[in-house]
Amino acid sequence: MSSHSPAVYVEGADTSVFAKATWRLLPFLFVCYLFAYLDRINVAFAKLQMLSDLGFSEAIYGFGASVFFVGYLLFEVPSNLLLLRVGPRRWIARIMVTWGIISAGMMFVRTPTAFYVMRFMLGVAEAGFFPAIVLYLTYWFPASRRSKVTALFLTGIPMSGVIGGPVSGWIMTAFNGSHGFAGWQWLFLVEGVPTALLGVAAFFYLDDKVRDAKWLSEGQKDYLEQKLKEEESASALHSLKDGLLNPKVLLVSAIYFFYTMGLYGVSFWLPTLIKSSGVSDPLNVGLLTSIPYAAGAIAMLFVSSSSDRTGERRWHLIIPGLVGALGLAFSVWFANSTLLAMIALTVGTMGVMTTISQFWVLPPAFLGGAAAAAGLALANSVGSISGVVSPSLIGVIKTASGSAGAGVLGLSVSLVIGGVLVLLVPASLVNVRRK
Repeated sequence: MSSHSPAVYVEGADTSVFAKATWRLLPFLFVCYLFAYLDRINVAFAKLQMLSDLGFSEAIYGFGASVFFVGYLLFEVPSNLLLLRVGPRRWIARIMVTWGIISAGMMFVRTPTAFYVMRFMLGVAEAGFFPAIVLYLTYWFPASRRSKVTALFLTGIPMSGVIGGPVSGWIMTAFNGSHGFAGWQWLFLVEGVPTALLGVAAFFYLDDKVRDAKWLSEGQKDYLEQKLKEEESASALHSLKDGLLNPKVLLVSAIYFFYTMGLYGVSFWLPTLIKSSGVSDPLNVGLLTSIPYAAGAIAMLFVSSSSDRTGERRWHLIIPGLVGALGLAFSVWFANSTLLAMIALTVGTMGVMTTISQFWVLPPAFLGGAAAAAGLALANSVGSISGVVSPSLIGVIKTASGSAGAGVLGLSVSLVIGGVLVLLVPASLVNVRRK
């Protein structure tokens, strides 16, 4: 083998090169995001004990759950721009350490004000993490392979429910009263500390770019960089201004807002909806919660594989959204039957989770450089607004009417609106061919 043709040699092992990058990066990033999302939504499980212990109303909980996204929204774009300066390895580590500490500190909340402040600070600490990872993946995987890779990373969302539901229920049941702390306090501590430790590990484990990776040969580095360059869009936007103001960015941001309305509705209210169907024990609620999330993870991987194989993006995004809308709507219709409600919630969760993974293939297709850092953060920030609107809306409606059903139906409508907006996305952004 000639020393002057390493790229030719590596090209013959195309699948193994990308598999090597996938196995090196995705398991670690998956675990990081699993704990990130778990620390964000474990308040939904803590709620089952926390409200009665502290005397909080549903409205207080709804506002506290949503105020997280206020801090997240305000600091999202600045955080991702700072990543360009200090590098993803250092910035991802910083984010994880600070949010892990704050999440654990939630165990000391006693008043509504403290609840609001800690949730706000958790949002500030975590701001930029998700778009940082999406941007980071574009440094390693070309557009034609990005749907499945993104889905593998984003299975951290449903798997946080698969693992987090039973574990959260068990922690709250088994540790309740231990050393004078309630189960919900142990929940925040036990799930917050590992996040901070993962942040320290990230600093030593991740590489900022392909050229820094000691686990790749020089030929493999050359080949990966070549493939990334080949599939980089010649018309990609690169300026900071484009990342914040371009109509394409604003359109996909609006799409993400309506899709995440459904996501956060599921994330924050699934345990409550299951409990209202007749299940009272926290451990059983946690176990049942894992079923829709497990199905959602499978659906994400199946649809993403089909999307990469065919290169078609539009209908791989619209159809799961419509399925999610129908599932959520039927969960309201069958609210008094645990079995039928679980089937409907499972179908709804499969659709909702798949829309999120499929959406994040779109923005990197036309954004690069500073535009990618700003545009990805902006889209995620707009989606975070739905994190404020969604739980607050359902919380207010539930307090006023005694039922969350009307609010959940509103989330179904938002998924349909998201699908209509996807039809407006230019064809060049929703069809990808592997080169």
